[in-house]
Amino acid sequence: MIQSLYKSVNNALKHDRFPLVIGGDCPILLGCLAAAKEIHGSSAGLFFVDGHEDAYPPRKSPTGEAADMELGFALGMNCENLPSNIIDNSSWPPLPLVDASNVCILGPRDKKLLQEHGVESLSSKIVETFYDDIALNKSKNTEALINRALKQLNLSKTTAMVNKLWLHVDLDVLSTHSMPAVDYQQPGGINWNQLKKITKTVMSSGYTIGLNLTIYNPDMDPDGSFAKHIVNYLEYAVSFL
Repeated sequence: MIQSLYKSVNNALKHDRFPLVIGGDCPILLGCLAAAKEIHGSSAGLFFVDGHEDAYPPRKSPTGEAADMELGFALGMNCENLPSNIIDNSSWPPLPLVDASNVCILGPRDKKLLQEHGVESLSSKIVETFYDDIALNKSKNTEALINRALKQLNLSKTTAMVNKLWLHVDLDVLSTHSMPAVDYQQPGGINWNQLKKITKTVMSSGYTIGLNLTIYNPDMDPDGSFAKHIVNYLEYAVSFL
């Protein structure tokens, strides 16, 4: 699946198209970032909007799902005992797929769970551009916070610094009240309006080259009402292209 996505996103980026990738689970990000690195090299950064940090070492994951681990893999972390065809795959760029200094993390709220499993938070690795849900909710101006994060990534259209961004959105960044149709509900979170403000600011920056959206469980949305929210959100996101 990741290889297939890598090829599709790579082809879209080669032709100056904007890939909109909709998938059920977060490991789709790996195929997207592999393509971004292949086309744009180290100038590609990541805005990671997610209710979880997704950097568990495989043997410490409470679920064993790759959705617990994809950002860690993308950063080149916790890969020591992975199968060699994942680590040394000659058909796509080598790990890491993105440098930690080129990543902004927004909205995680699983720090306590990480502590319970003996896993260090990425907030110790990505210090200046790590904003959990508490920081987002305390901010009186979401757009100003995101613009500050963009500046902290040293974005530039004219130098070898970061000048391209991939936007990853996991809908479990939203509170359970705002979006209950996700597999792993948690206390806290942000609302749809905050997510739209984040999306508008990132998409309007002029740097964003692609967007992936993940995590929707239709079994938890019997009347489809939250599916309509998702469609409306995607329509809103792409209106800034």
